[in-house]
This record gives sequence, C-alpha cells and structure tokens, in this order.
Amino acid sequence: MNPAMPDRAEIVVAAFDLDGTLTNGGSVFSWLRTVAGTKAAMTTALRMSPRLGLAALKGGTRADSTKEELFVALLRGRPLAEIAEISASYGASHVATRLRTDVKARLDDHLAAGHRVVIVSASPELYVKSVGEILGAHGVVATRMAIDPSGLLTGRYEGKNCRGAEKFSRVTSWMRSEGLLGSSEQTPTLWAYGNSRGDLRLLRAANHGVSCAKLGQLSRLSQFPSLAEVVTAPVSKSS
Repeated sequence: MNPAMPDRAEIVVAAFDLDGTLTNGGSVFSWLRTVAGTKAAMTTALRMSPRLGLAALKGGTRADSTKEELFVALLRGRPLAEIAEISASYGASHVATRLRTDVKARLDDHLAAGHRVVIVSASPELYVKSVGEILGAHGVVATRMAIDPSGLLTGRYEGKNCRGAEKFSRVTSWMRSEGLLGSSEQTPTLWAYGNSRGDLRLLRAANHGVSCAKLGQLSRLSQFPSLAEVVTAPVSKSS
C-alpha cells in the first residue's frame, strides 16, 4: 500500500452530480448550441421535439437513446480535437455562470477534509472533465463519446449513457482504478450528492446519500436528507 494513502477503512469518497447539483439547470443543450451552432441545434431539436418530449416524460432507456440520436444528428463527423477545445472553454464558462455556491462549499469541505472527490454526470466527458479540473476534483465519471479511427466523433456513446445504475457502476470502477477498493470489509465510505431520478441508484448505494434538489419534499429524492440538513454537521477528516 502507498504509505501516503490511509487505510481503506478510513478513506472517504464524495461523488457529486453536475447538472442541477453542482450547477443550476442542465448543460447538454447549451453545449450542443456552442459546438454545433444555435441554428443547427434549434432546428434539430424542433424536428425531434415529439421524441424529445416523450423521452423527457418516460426517462430510462428511451431518454438514453433519444439523447444519442440528438448527438448523432449534431456531432457526427466533427473532429475530436476541434470539439474538445470548444468543450473545454464551454466547461469553464458553465462553471463561471452556473455554479451553485452552496454545493461548491460542500465539495470544498470534502477536499479540505482529505476526501477523494469525483464528479459523476450523464453529460459528455468532453466538458465535464474541464469542470472537474476547475473545481479540483480527483476524477470525473461522465458519458464518453465514441470516436472513429480517423479521429471524428460518431455522435454515439462509447459504452452507456452515465445515468442511473451506470453512475454507480462507473463510480465503483473509478474507485477500483484509483486503488480505493479492497475487500468487502475495506470499502471507502461513500457520500453521494444528486438532484434527480438519474441519481437515485447512486444515492441509494452510498453510505450517505444527499439530495440537492430544489423541490424539497416534491423531489424524487425526498427520501434522502437535504444539503441544508447535512451541512450543519462538518465532514470528518480522513486520517
């Protein structure tokens, strides 16, 4: 074991959702407008509006596949290098204009306590990575975009949309890759912060699930303590 690394039983991991949790509102469509142009994004969204509306209502795999269709329509054939550069700038702008200071303060508390912080999001890793770097997170888990052999985006996912059960699976894989998971008796203490039904699986699996939803008891996460309830107790420091 790395001598600088505390015993696994003392490790704490804090996983934060992005859209609606660390930042106000969603980011995907504004990102698409930035990388594909407002006219193209609006025209495509209007053409797909019946499917997009149904996907928002139904959620689940329908939402995953419809989101992928939108990505294909707007991103297929675009060079990765070009989109990555635009996306990094978009991530910085998104943090600057949409960051929730109350949730950011909680993230900073975890960092100050020596905890490992990871941002987990269904939004594309292309710009979530930039957000993670700005906020000082140790890692980012987000939806990956597939690239063809010539370095062009296909618009499709590489793997699955990072939502629901996939969020918990990917966070677990990240902890394993970071050497934070040992035997069942040596798992880190996991805090998870989210705001929507896409975060339910992660929050249920965490030792401490926290709702950052602004709807309070009307939220799908009303079974979890709110951010306002947990911030009254300081996070414990890792040894």
